[in-house]
Amino acid sequence: LKAGGVAGVCVDLILFPLDTVKTRLQSPQGFRKAGGFRGIYAGVPSTAIGSFPNAAAFFITYENVKSVLHHGSTSYFTPATHMVAASLGEVVACLIRVPSEVVKQRAQVSPSSSTLRILSRTLYHEGIQGLYRGYKSTVLREIPFSLVQFPLWESLKDLWSWKQGHVVDSWQSAVCGAFAGGFAAAVTTPLDVAKTRIMLAKAGSSNASGNVLAALSGIWRTQGLSGLFAGVVPRMAAISLGGFIFLGTYEKTRQLLL
Repeated sequence: LKAGGVAGVCVDLILFPLDTVKTRLQSPQGFRKAGGFRGIYAGVPSTAIGSFPNAAAFFITYENVKSVLHHGSTSYFTPATHMVAASLGEVVACLIRVPSEVVKQRAQVSPSSSTLRILSRTLYHEGIQGLYRGYKSTVLREIPFSLVQFPLWESLKDLWSWKQGHVVDSWQSAVCGAFAGGFAAAVTTPLDVAKTRIMLAKAGSSNASGNVLAALSGIWRTQGLSGLFAGVVPRMAAISLGGFIFLGTYEKTRQLLL
């Protein structure tokens, strides 16, 4: 819990400006109208509050499911074990992440409004349901991401450990995390764009219904391939650096605590 929470807070706060740029590139009104480079830390209170419990919930679920599934399983099933553990971890973590993400993204594209005002406005107009708009699209983004990232991270660590004859250090784990995260970020960018459009959509609009396929087809019709991969560079940069900081900090904190 502590290792995951510390790792989550570190990465989210350090890389917040890149996340804001990515969100504004993906927003339907375009980068400049969404704020450009102004108010680059808009929405950071939402992230600061949600980051620790979100990351802690993921890693508690991930490690426990992994330990349960490892009993009696052969090495051939190890990647599948990591995939199942990561997927269940994301489903649980999204219960905390999505409300925080909705408020954060709306603040990022409305830098003149405070986080508290956006939260109260969302609750007033849409209720609790409004804070969970995009839950399905977030889970549909996070599960494929985790299916790529975590087995790749674990495999790279095992390969490096085998090559050098001892368990990887925390910095080596961080390097593996950076590569795994960047690759996973690139291939799941269209799902991230769809999730952003759903969260930012006006209440009552077609995207507000949360239909991921409809959001993807709408982006494809209006903007083509470039629209589906909007913000891919800052997303890859943020998640590569995030993977380095997040997974490296997690390993180091866990080693210090255990």
